[in-house]
Amino acid sequence: MNEKKEKAKPLAQKAAEEIIKIIKENKMEPGDRLKNEYELAELLNVGRGTVREAIRSLVSKNILEVRQGAGTFVSYKNGIPEDPLGLAFEGLNESLALDMMDVRLMLEPEIAALAAMNATSRQIDLMLEQCQKVEDLIKANMPYRQEDVLFHQRVAECSGNRVVVKLIPVITSSVQLNIGVTRDRYKAQTVTEHRAIAEAIVNHDVYKAKYSMVSHLNILRTGILENQ
Repeated sequence: MNEKKEKAKPLAQKAAEEIIKIIKENKMEPGDRLKNEYELAELLNVGRGTVREAIRSLVSKNILEVRQGAGTFVSYKNGIPEDPLGLAFEGLNESLALDMMDVRLMLEPEIAALAAMNATSRQIDLMLEQCQKVEDLIKANMPYRQEDVLFHQRVAECSGNRVVVKLIPVITSSVQLNIGVTRDRYKAQTVTEHRAIAEAIVNHDVYKAKYSMVSHLNILRTGILENQ
């Protein structure tokens, strides 16, 4: 029965499943580049049209992303839908930003504490690199929302908890909302607070990691309240 179902699958679906298998077996991380279309076609023994269709399917599921002129990469969205909480129907306002911040305060300080306990050297290096990226963009007065989200993602990865890693992109979807509501008044504090969180994790200081995250989120929460 299973064999019949396998045979009945469209070629593009089989190819998409094989690409996911390649990502897992090679322990590829978000931002890693896949082989090009020709190489994948050779590897999977299918036509390039089938590979293109498989990639389109995985892009639509936020598993892959295509960058014009650069190639196909593992997505930072981790296969999570654009609006998993259905917030598009709620309207973007201070009340919603406050609700999202309250959820983040329930979860992210404990995640930071776990990160301080469990972070590996490699995870710490990636987190520090991301911390610096946010800092550089803020100092250059350039958009930094996506890199800010990725910093919190790197902290989650340091926790060693796979569910947390999947959860963070959902709860940090409020970052753009927070930046808009507070009119981006807290850029300087973001640099300082991110650095404090990162240093606590580097030093495996559980208490400091937790309360540095509390401080960071509370500053943003205060900004939302002031704007109401």
